[in-house]
Amino acid sequence: MQVKKYRAKTIKEAIAKVKNILGTDAMILSTKKISIKDGDDIFEIAAMSGSEDVADGNSIALGEVKQELMSIKEMLYLINNSGGFLETLIAYPGLLTLYSRLINNGVNERYIRYLFEKAGAFNGRLSDKKNSVKQSALKEVMKAISVSDPFPISKNNRTISAFIGTTGVGKTTTIAKLAASLMFEKKKKVGLISIDAYRIGAMEQLRTYANILGAPSYQAFKKKDLLFALRRMETRDVILIDTAGQSQYDLARIEELRKLIPTDLAIDVHLLLSISTTASEMSETAVNFNPLNYQSYIFTKRDEARTYGSILNQIMEHHLPISYITTGQSVPEDIEQADKEKIINLIVSK
Repeated sequence: MQVKKYRAKTIKEAIAKVKNILGTDAMILSTKKISIKDGDDIFEIAAMSGSEDVADGNSIALGEVKQELMSIKEMLYLINNSGGFLETLIAYPGLLTLYSRLINNGVNERYIRYLFEKAGAFNGRLSDKKNSVKQSALKEVMKAISVSDPFPISKNNRTISAFIGTTGVGKTTTIAKLAASLMFEKKKKVGLISIDAYRIGAMEQLRTYANILGAPSYQAFKKKDLLFALRRMETRDVILIDTAGQSQYDLARIEELRKLIPTDLAIDVHLLLSISTTASEMSETAVNFNPLNYQSYIFTKRDEARTYGSILNQIMEHHLPISYITTGQSVPEDIEQADKEKIINLIVSK
């Protein structure tokens, strides 16, 4: 593995040198700013040809190198999209790769800067050791993420939960997964209610799941029907309510749903958001469903998303905990209770 170093007055000029000599497939191993005595700072990049075999040499050391490798294409992208922030990052070894992964995963740069600054990356509080800087930044990302368990085993009184979200986000399937998990893993007595009067076959789908699980199920078209169903299931530990999918832009239908859910009962509401949707649509969905006073996010369709930064964007913009993440259509396997470390790994996976 032949590593060469390139220096220039600006990071952009140094990158241009690497590109011209090693080509667009070059891999960058490290970057740093060097203070020259009685002169201006210069930037140094250590790079290697992209055609070289990185598997030669000490396997442990190279395992660490692979974690830090960045392509010249990635670096050029960061230069063009960081608004001058990149040159600041280079003064703090270890943050650049983390920054690249967060950006590539779709995390809003505004939030990255905020979290890095909270970690003390730009005020001299951190040492220049790569791992300490990265770990401090990752701790701030972890602090920003909160998780919750809506159905703790220790809770003895009845829990009523309604699930809301846009059409096709996966509410009915998620409810089936939760019902199975609660019944078989937490030994809860579960009941199901559908208040989806719009989608053809919605109740039939929920009833099919209920029959397989051996759980009672009811359909409600009006508030009085819902109250009747709740009374019939007074002995259930958990009642899961499926709602009609609403367009995030159909405020009238969202208001209609709000009026259907009684405010005098302790009903927890959870908003389902598809990870595969755009950041703007996800944010607008969260804002427009606010009248329903939801308590947590359930992120769905992880298997359909290429990036996962929208999870962090959403909780940074609208501060609520994550309760579950779903990963596919299989019932009951494809659902996981939210875990901070797993979420972090998703967000920095690229």
